[in-house]
Amino acid sequence: MIRIWGRASAFNLQKAYWALLETGQSHERIDAGGDFGGLDSPDFLARNPNGRIPVIDDDGFVLWESQAIVRYLAEQYAPTLIPDDVQDRALAAQWMDWAQTILLPAALDLFWAGVRMPKEKQSAAFVDRALKRTIAALTLLDKELSTHDHLVGDSFTLADIPAGTCLFRFFEMKDIERPDLPHVSAWYELLKDRPAYQQAVMVPFDELVGKESF
Repeated sequence: MIRIWGRASAFNLQKAYWALLETGQSHERIDAGGDFGGLDSPDFLARNPNGRIPVIDDDGFVLWESQAIVRYLAEQYAPTLIPDDVQDRALAAQWMDWAQTILLPAALDLFWAGVRMPKEKQSAAFVDRALKRTIAALTLLDKELSTHDHLVGDSFTLADIPAGTCLFRFFEMKDIERPDLPHVSAWYELLKDRPAYQQAVMVPFDELVGKESF
């Protein structure tokens, strides 16, 4: 059995947990972080000296960092998530890295500034900048998705997981103006049909509203 540590509403946990659910492997998710605490315990630090989630333990093999976990789980248990063609695999890596360095920092800034920051502390200017950065990234994505259903061709692959994880929060956030992104919206509808996405990512975030601490 694979064990994975992290609270259900943690973004990086959702990314790794989605990948785990796609494999169909027997697993146990252990709440950690946030109100659950435990990240500074000797037992947890022995698994991840950074004291961060997510972490997995696959029969004694311990791994942290969500992107690494996604790649490992796909390679070990769900090779159908990995494109056969070497150039398509390179494109999958490209989109995973792009999501991590461009899209997700903007989307997470937007979520923290517009949801997790208490109303009295929110900066309208900062929220606006984060929203513009997020929309710019999603507009680029919309253009890419105009020619195929998923990030690498028409089939779901591990490339869809990092970028796709942020869509639920983006489309569920209140008090922001979203432009028409027809191809991103169509892709989002495909992701919402996946049981693993529903379970791992479509998690209500009411508990995070106005909550600055992890």
